[in-house]
Amino acid sequence: MEYSKLIAVTGLPGLYELISSKTDGAIVRSLEDGNSRFASTRQHQFSHLESIEVYTVRDNVNLVDIFKSIDAADVALPDEKDAKAVKTFFEKTYPDLDFERVYASDMKKMVKWFSIIKSKGIEFKLSEVPEEEVEEAAAPAVAEEKKPARKAAETVTEEVKPAKKAAKPKAEKKEEATEAAPKKKAAPKKKKED
Repeated sequence: MEYSKLIAVTGLPGLYELISSKTDGAIVRSLEDGNSRFASTRQHQFSHLESIEVYTVRDNVNLVDIFKSIDAADVALPDEKDAKAVKTFFEKTYPDLDFERVYASDMKKMVKWFSIIKSKGIEFKLSEVPEEEVEEAAAPAVAEEKKPARKAAETVTEEVKPAKKAAKPKAEKKEEATEAAPKKKAAPKKKKED
C-alpha cells in the first residue's frame, strides 16, 4: 500500500485506502479493520493525505513532513484523548507548528493517523511527479514570455449579429401580414365537361 492512496473521509473515523473512485463517490477500505465500503460524495468529502498542509510559524508544510519528524523523534506517542499531552508532544517533535491555528482536535487526529500508518508499515513518502510533467508545467510560463505580440491582421474578430426585434403580439402580426400582402383574385373556375 502506498501513502499516495490514503485518504481521510469526513464523517468516518480513521484512515482509508482509495480503491476506486466513481462520479457519485468512492470505494474505500478502512486501514483499521479492512472493511470495504462505498462512500457517497453527497454525504462525505475526501481528502488525500498528500494534499493536506499544516500551519507552521513559517510556511505551511505537508503532513508527511510532520509524520517524518514524529518518526525521527525518540518520543513515545501520547494518549490521543489527552489534549495537553498531545500539545506537549508536538512542542517536542515539531516546535515550528503554529499552535494558535492548529487546533487540539487536529493534533489528536495527526497522532491517531500516524499510529495507524506506522502500524501498517506504510512509508511516509509523497508520490513523485515525473520530470517531464514538471518541465511541461514550467514551460508554458516561459513560452508565453517569448511569444511575439500578434499583428492586428492576425487577431480574430467576432461577427456582429443584428439585434432581435421586439416581439409583437399575434393580433398585430396578422393585421400587418394582411395589409402588406397583395390581395389575390380568385381563379376562374373550370367548367366540367360531360
